[in-house]
Amino acid sequence: EIAQLHGHYRPWEWIAADPLLAEVFALIERGHFSQGDMDRFRPLSDQLRGSDPFFVLADFASYLQAQARVSATWADRRRWHQMALLNTARSGFFSSDRAIGAYAERIWDVTPSPVALGAAPMPTDP
Repeated sequence: EIAQLHGHYRPWEWIAADPLLAEVFALIERGHFSQGDMDRFRPLSDQLRGSDPFFVLADFASYLQAQARVSATWADRRRWHQMALLNTARSGFFSSDRAIGAYAERIWDVTPSPVALGAAPMPTDP
């Protein structure tokens, strides 16, 4: 879908075509999410309106649909807990320790430096 948008993506047209998305921008630009500071998110909103290099606005409707599914699942506590448990149980292979180890070996070409665990020595007064 993104490939089809390249070359003729105009994010301001997505805002104009979606009243909810337009309201989101209006709230951001009025400072609703920044204690009245209308400039805090201006660089972000300007970039999204002007170029949106990651096609964020094109995904807004899909995001809302996904969030609605999350909210419905959250309301079903038993299902939510089951999904959370399975997600945790299946995440072992994708742990940060494994990922860092792989980067260290394959990309950074460094070896581990074991550190003894236990009580650190107390500094002595001179």
